Amino acid sequence: MQPYIFPYLGYFQLMAAADQFVVYDDVQFIKGGWISRNRMLVNGQPCLFTIPLDAPSPNRLICDIALNAKTPWRPKLLQTIAQSYRRAPQFEPVYGLIERVLAPVEGQTIADLVRVSFSEIIAYLHLPVELIPTSTRYENQHLRSQERVLDICRQEEATDYVNAQGGRELYDHETFAARGMRLHFLQPELRPYRQLSKGEFVPGLSIIDVLMNNSVAETAELLRSYHLTR
Repeated sequence: MQPYIFPYLGYFQLMAAADQFVVYDDVQFIKGGWISRNRMLVNGQPCLFTIPLDAPSPNRLICDIALNAKTPWRPKLLQTIAQSYRRAPQFEPVYGLIERVLAPVEGQTIADLVRVSFSEIIAYLHLPVELIPTSTRYENQHLRSQERVLDICRQEEATDYVNAQGGRELYDHETFAARGMRLHFLQPELRPYRQLSKGEFVPGLSIIDVLMNNSVAETAELLRSYHLTR
């Protein structure tokens, strides 16, 4: 999967379903996607937050795009999170986690920031999964789409490959079976949980909202709420 900043629960369900999670960080940046932005509740309403980047372009690789060092976005984002979630039951440990993730690092790219966030959240939730950025392994950038995924699986000696539902248009069972692998698609179930909003439950928000409102044990239950299909 491409690296997304503080993605929604379904993204982490993919991690929970895997032994190894491969982060596609050496592919082209997609403008208007979820790489550098997500949603959380602000004053009870879903609100978009964005990590400012230095010259993002679809002509550049995700791993090459640095964070914007000229604007004071970190204090503003931390303040927004604090004001929005201070009354959340898990505010103290989760806010500390977010502070560690957003600590300034010179020359940091968006891929670096996402990788730090993943590592912190995986440790917090005790998920036994290995993160592997494609920019550090495989050397198969010349391959495209399904062929590159198959080569990564081959190099890792994988027996099963799990992808999001959107992958149905990209991958087929016969090709994976011919290479000795089983192909699965993960269908998330976004169960309601108590949010700070007094209105209806808002699904699909950033993992920040999930972690702020649920204990580690409760989040583990939500992570198991998925189905693997063929």
